[in-house]
Amino acid sequence: SVPFLIRLFPSLLTKFVYLNFLAFPFFVDFRRPELLVNNTISLHLTTEPGVTVGIWHTVPGSRGAEARGQDQRWYEEALADAHPVIIYLHGNGGTR
Repeated sequence: SVPFLIRLFPSLLTKFVYLNFLAFPFFVDFRRPELLVNNTISLHLTTEPGVTVGIWHTVPGSRGAEARGQDQRWYEEALADAHPVIIYLHGNGGTR
């Protein structure tokens, strides 16, 4: 019956392959990353009209004391300084 259901509802296959409906660990607010990861803030970038990508900006531990208690503007300015930026793409499933 599973192949028959997938044939009728192909969107089911993508849900089970990518599991993008799951948020793990459960009961965690991913919009507030500072509760999970030190020196981290949640930002949104508009890549093109109508497309917004959510990101977490984490500064390295060496700048941790400087980042503590700072607002979003400080994190945005930290992206513009001369330090290298590493972009980690976690894949096609799960959440940030």
